[in-house]
Amino acid sequence: MSFSFFKASRPKTPSELAKAVKDSFNALDSITVAEVKALDKAMEEVEKNIVAMKVMLAGDGEVEPNLDQVAQLTLEVCNEDVIALFIHKLPILGWEARKNLVHCWSIMLKQKVDSTVCCAQYMEKHLELLDFLVVCYDNKEIALHCGGMLRECIKLPSLAKYILESPSFELFFKFVELPNFDVASDAFSTFKDLLTKHESAVSQYLSDNYNEFFEQYEKLLTSPNYVTRRQSLKLLSEFLLEPPNSHIMKRYIAEVSHLKVMMNLLKDSSKNIQISAFHIFKVFVANPNKPRGIKLILAKNHERLLALLNNLGKGGEDDQFEEEKELIMKEIEKVSRLANLES
Repeated sequence: MSFSFFKASRPKTPSELAKAVKDSFNALDSITVAEVKALDKAMEEVEKNIVAMKVMLAGDGEVEPNLDQVAQLTLEVCNEDVIALFIHKLPILGWEARKNLVHCWSIMLKQKVDSTVCCAQYMEKHLELLDFLVVCYDNKEIALHCGGMLRECIKLPSLAKYILESPSFELFFKFVELPNFDVASDAFSTFKDLLTKHESAVSQYLSDNYNEFFEQYEKLLTSPNYVTRRQSLKLLSEFLLEPPNSHIMKRYIAEVSHLKVMMNLLKDSSKNIQISAFHIFKVFVANPNKPRGIKLILAKNHERLLALLNNLGKGGEDDQFEEEKELIMKEIEKVSRLANLES
């Protein structure tokens, strides 16, 4: 007859697990860097609790998660103020722990508890956490994980609107050109989501901040970095040509400075950039209410523009592109023949 002197440990309840996560995070604050062994042990406890949280939220591959436990853990994490710890402690966690935490966050953020998305409510009451996540792009060690958490937040209109209106949004114009390619690309993905996910919020933001935004955006369109130029040009088409932004587009295509940027991009060494620039340039030309300044620029440069367009996309574009190009060239010729432009 065999005897066991050790009982199998009972799985923690959602409430116990939330408290254990909080306590293990807080324990890190009471240990100095000099106490290496104690710090390692405390970090192991944090990582163990994060894994336990991931299993409760997502299952272990064999057993599906219990939906009641998922909802209860989400609620307890909010009630225990653990979300702020998740975000503020990211910089000191290891890569695997950060990855698991981002996974947990993606599940909890959209979890409804009694018809309430409690994590979203928590973030709405602690909006400074969003600014913290944005600023983390300056730390390449955690930038991608913070970017993942940010994009989950941006799926919610209220949180996306806050970031758009926050001074921290301006930092994206710097982050998308960081020397680390992976970080810059991730920052651009977040930047793109902010400008395309919620049309009404974006439309309002652009209306309220038109001059400041496009002054910064022009720097991206004229960047010496090819990837920045191409991505920002493509993104400009996406949000500028959206129906809710029609009033922004009308304002944009009435300004000579923006037309000059597109004309320069038509001369870019990259064929892809030339084609993308054409699809915005054609809106300036096709505008039936072109201001006199726009007509004057088109008329003065009509020979060079016609030569550029004649060679644009040769041998690689479809019939529709060629038809559009022909119409635009005819319109430029028409504008160049107007007798009253110089008067």
